[in-house]
Amino acid sequence: MAPDLSFRDGCPVLQARHTGVSDRFFMVALSILGGSYVLLIVMLLAGDVAYLVSQSLGETLSRNPILTVLRKSEVRYSIFLSLFSCSMSAVLAMLVAVPMGYALSRLRWVGRRWIDAILDIPIILPPLVIGLSLLILFQFKPFTTPLGQWWPFPGSWHDMTLNRLVVYQVPAVILAQFAVAGAFAVRTMKAAFDQTNPRCEQVALALGCSRRQAFFKVTLPEVRKGMLTAVTLAWARALGEFGPLLIFAGATRHKTEVLSTTVFLELSIGNLEAAVSVSLIMVVAAMLVILLARNWGVREAGL
Repeated sequence: MAPDLSFRDGCPVLQARHTGVSDRFFMVALSILGGSYVLLIVMLLAGDVAYLVSQSLGETLSRNPILTVLRKSEVRYSIFLSLFSCSMSAVLAMLVAVPMGYALSRLRWVGRRWIDAILDIPIILPPLVIGLSLLILFQFKPFTTPLGQWWPFPGSWHDMTLNRLVVYQVPAVILAQFAVAGAFAVRTMKAAFDQTNPRCEQVALALGCSRRQAFFKVTLPEVRKGMLTAVTLAWARALGEFGPLLIFAGATRHKTEVLSTTVFLELSIGNLEAAVSVSLIMVVAAMLVILLARNWGVREAGL
């Protein structure tokens, strides 16, 4: 029997009793549809673990696939560079995300909607396009003018250009990661500012505080959990970046190799065992970062 609906204050009110069979069918359908995606993710991770276990059966501990790959100097270098570049990218992302998130959430200014839309471009565009755009950008004359024109001292710096200092160098790794991670950090900080009550800041302004004082003493302490979420999300996003790095920074051993490009390099030489081992290292690092953000950050701000 179809339920009878009446409206109270513009909202529908259900007058008939719920049928138990239809409710159970609805919940089962939700569980199957939603659980299928969760099952896919779990199976992906389980497949990687099962592959490594099958490769290490009958071997000694010294032949453990993960321990073996960690003994390679290029992998240790990629781990160090990944930790360094992701941390630097996350710091740069926060330097942009905090003021931009505050401006988008609290202030009303001309062109705000356009800026808000532009910030979604790194999220929507394919990563390869971001890397290609960075590579093209650094080919323009302002980025290739010799520093020797302003460098007063003789030496090798005279012939250096900004293009040579950045492209296919460690700064390119940081810049490529920051170009994508910064957009996620801005979105997270905007959500964090949106969730805080602006009344406290308005009271501080009414009591004589400047906007700078109200921001640092009232607003910023209220979004500290959102800041933790934003920085961890930016760090995790930088860790998983690959496309822009491959085009803009390259994948040179002991130079610009990070964990994501290590997986690519190991696959290119047919070393599937090492590629899977490095992938599991990245999975563990990403899970630790996400758990940190969920336990001490703002769950509603993107994670």
